[in-house]
Amino acid sequence: MLLPWGSGVNRADLQRLANERISDAKVLLAARRWSAAYYLAGYAVECALKACIAKLMKSEEFPDKSFAEKCWTHNLHQLLSLAGIKADLDSDSQIDPDLGDNWDIVKDWNESSRYAAATKAKAEELYKAIIGKKHGVLSWIKVRW
Repeated sequence: MLLPWGSGVNRADLQRLANERISDAKVLLAARRWSAAYYLAGYAVECALKACIAKLMKSEEFPDKSFAEKCWTHNLHQLLSLAGIKADLDSDSQIDPDLGDNWDIVKDWNESSRYAAATKAKAEELYKAIIGKKHGVLSWIKVRW
C-alpha cells in the first residue's frame, strides 16, 4: 500500500527505520558525534509516529489528499495529532509525569537540527528521553504503532 509520504514505504519500514535510527544515535553518542546523534534520535521518533499514522491507513482506501499533505511534515507535535494519539499522551502524562517531561524534551526536536550543533548534554538528554524503557517516548509510541 502506498502511504501518504512516499512510494514504497510502509508501516514495517517505518518501524524498522525508527529502530535503526535510535541505534544509530547510540553509536554516534559513543563516537562523541553529538549533533548527528541528536538529529538521528529525533528522526527515530518521527519515523515511529509515521508508523502510527500508517496503522490508520486502510489497504483498499485511497488516502484523503488533505490528510496526506499534512503527513509530509517533520513536526513531531503535528505527527502526534495526525496519528490520533495526542489525547493518549496527554492522559498518560498526567499519570506518568516523567513521560510528560520526556515528551517536553522530544517535542522540541525538528528537522533543521541537522544543520545545528548540539552539545553532549543536549544529545544525551534527547536520547535518554526517547529510549527510557518505563518513561521513554519511543517505548510509549511502540505500544501504539
